[in-house]
Amino acid sequence: MSLGTENVFLVGMMGSGKTTVGRMLAKRLNRRFVDSDHEIEARTGVRIPVIFEIEGEEGFRRREGEVIQSLANERGLVMATGGGVVLRAENRACLKNHGLVVYLDVPPKVLYERTRHDRNRPLLQVPDPLGRLEVIHSERDNLYREVADAVIDGCIGAKAVVAAIEQMLEKKCAA
Repeated sequence: MSLGTENVFLVGMMGSGKTTVGRMLAKRLNRRFVDSDHEIEARTGVRIPVIFEIEGEEGFRRREGEVIQSLANERGLVMATGGGVVLRAENRACLKNHGLVVYLDVPPKVLYERTRHDRNRPLLQVPDPLGRLEVIHSERDNLYREVADAVIDGCIGAKAVVAAIEQMLEKKCAA
């Protein structure tokens, strides 16, 4: 299936399903898939927790912005962004100006269940990861909604999310 060359950017909290949905969508649309976190690791040669340890969150966010800026200029890309990509106004503007932005909205309790055994999430290596997810969600939800062209319930299952995005792209192409 080919629905134009508009980029699709998936935003949402860690554990919302961006990578799973992105891979499935890219395959369905015969497009290149990129996970921005994996791209950062490939470019730096180290895992994200190491970047956080050495450069802090600010250093990581700078690197994230550079990757987003360089990849957004491609056409026909499906990208799963990092959960904090919306924290910088320049990232939000870049995503908004270079494609369709879809927010996968998932409640913190579900995110906790999905991420509780994952040690590669530096922001969750705290005594109360559920509480941390609730705080992060409350800080970012409005930013996700601000940048999003569409908000989809990320609990409906990856196949249903992919189908919903395909329908949006079909409508845009028909318009």
